[in-house]
Amino acid sequence: MGRQRVTPTPAQREAIRAAARWYARLASGTADAHEQARWQQWHDSDPLHQLAWQRMQAVSDSLGRVPGQLAATTLLAAGQSRRQVLYGLACLLGGGTLATLGWRSDLGLALRASHHTAVGERRTFTLPDGSQLTLDTDSAVDVRFDKRQRLLVLHHGQLAVSTGSDPAARPFLVDTRFGQVLALGTRFTVSALDQGSEVAVLEKAVQVSAGTSRPLRLEAGQRVAFGATGIGQVRDNDASVGAWQDGSLIAIEQPLGELIAQLSRYRPGVLQCDPAVADLKISGAFPISDTDLALAALQSAFAVDVRRRTRYWVTVTARG
Repeated sequence: MGRQRVTPTPAQREAIRAAARWYARLASGTADAHEQARWQQWHDSDPLHQLAWQRMQAVSDSLGRVPGQLAATTLLAAGQSRRQVLYGLACLLGGGTLATLGWRSDLGLALRASHHTAVGERRTFTLPDGSQLTLDTDSAVDVRFDKRQRLLVLHHGQLAVSTGSDPAARPFLVDTRFGQVLALGTRFTVSALDQGSEVAVLEKAVQVSAGTSRPLRLEAGQRVAFGATGIGQVRDNDASVGAWQDGSLIAIEQPLGELIAQLSRYRPGVLQCDPAVADLKISGAFPISDTDLALAALQSAFAVDVRRRTRYWVTVTARG
């Protein structure tokens, strides 16, 4: 199912510009406690501010993937610091080129969605048919039930579903922009992140359709990634699957860079990993309700340091 593209509203544009200004201030390393408190007040005062801040964080991760002309305009300004580059790029985005970097219509879609969560928030809902829906951090989903079908449109983030019985025998579907999952009386999770989607079956079975691949039946204990090119290889579930529902990220010989990217979804501000330690293999359980505790556990158990430029700009580096 394709993602809609809409023109940002004036309120969305202003939120993006404000997020860019705050991002530049916090990234400068000179923000004091008073300014950080003002940022927190701005961030918490409006869901639109929270969503704009999330998109601003994505700019940092996207710098290496900026399309040519936009990259040239922003990055060739001689002598600019990383902070200035980020701020300049954000201003370009706020000025009307949102779609160029894939900001798409996430702000509007999330605000209009039936259910959504902020960064660090997890919520459970009972759907009209009695099914249980749990949303992970920074997620947005539309619930579209009618006489023909029970449809969830996952715009971004991650969900878990335990489907209820339906007297009308309507199919239960989850759509992402990468493909569709048909529940076959089941309990399962679906993610829709920038790099693609994944479904993991906890009970019974689902059918996955994506790209030009033939539809695939997935049984309990199995998971598979899918994207624009189709469906990947089926893998067995492990302890990491669905652990977010219980408040943890579980790593099993996972590269540190991947773990930090996952942990960053549960934390406001910037959390990044130094490329020098990104391939370090990590095993363990890390709480997502207290990311500072998770970072402390990493620092205690592995040869890494957690360096804080501000409370909202944190880098995991090699121990020095």
